[in-house]
Amino acid sequence: MKLITRNTDYAMRALCHIAQQKKEAVTVTEMVAALGIPRPFLRKIVQTLSGEGILASCKGQGGGFSLRKRPGDVRLTDLIRVFQGTIQLNECIFKKKICPMRRSCALKREIDGIERDALTRLHKVSIASLIRKGGRHDAD
Repeated sequence: MKLITRNTDYAMRALCHIAQQKKEAVTVTEMVAALGIPRPFLRKIVQTLSGEGILASCKGQGGGFSLRKRPGDVRLTDLIRVFQGTIQLNECIFKKKICPMRRSCALKREIDGIERDALTRLHKVSIASLIRKGGRHDAD
């Protein structure tokens, strides 16, 4: 199980990069050069983020992508939901069947608590918090 997939990681890197730029819009070419993310992946990611209302896209001369939301309003949990779906750390082995132990399962209660704690921490991570804590988030 991966908590953060490659697409979510790349999306956060791209958004941090865009947020740190002083210009109106950042092109995919500029992001590829700065972040080292393969162009096909990055193109697909920024198109998805644009479709989700996180980025605005401008075509033509001086075009590119810019944040549609403030950096503090874009959270890691938003990106996880966009690129990975519902955040769920555990799935009961009975899946869609009703588990006979659903009310008394101590393991499920523990996992549910861990999941709540993890989601709370993940929700606190925003573009703004990453920029504040780590400076630039370009390719390592």
